Amino acid sequence: MAESQDRGLLSIGVFLVILVISIILYAPFGLIDWPLIPPLILAFYGCWTMVLAGMRVSNPHKYERGPFSTFALGLLLIAVGGAWFTYSIEPLYSLAIVLLVLGVLAIATALRKK
Repeated sequence: MAESQDRGLLSIGVFLVILVISIILYAPFGLIDWPLIPPLILAFYGCWTMVLAGMRVSNPHKYERGPFSTFALGLLLIAVGGAWFTYSIEPLYSLAIVLLVLGVLAIATALRKK
C-alpha cells in the first residue's frame, strides 16, 4: 500500500516538473506558442507513464494494471500529444503519427500473444 502511495506522490512531482519545463519553454525562451503547452505536457506525461511501466515490470501487483497495458497507455499519450503538437505544422503529420503508433501497438500485441 505504501509503495503505490509513493508512486502516486512521485507522479505528482513529475507532473509538476513537466509543467514547469513546459512553462519555461514558453515564457523566457519563447520556443513554443502558448496553445502548444497542453500537447507538450501530454507527450511528456506519456513518457513518464512508460517509465512507470518499466517500474511495474520489476514489481507487479496482483490487482493493478499490467506493465504492457501501462506502456501502451504511455505510448498513446505520446501519440496524441505529438499529433496535437504537429497539427499546427501539417494535419497530415498528425494522422501519420497516430496511425504509426496504432500499427506499432498492433504488432507488439500480436508478438506478445504467441
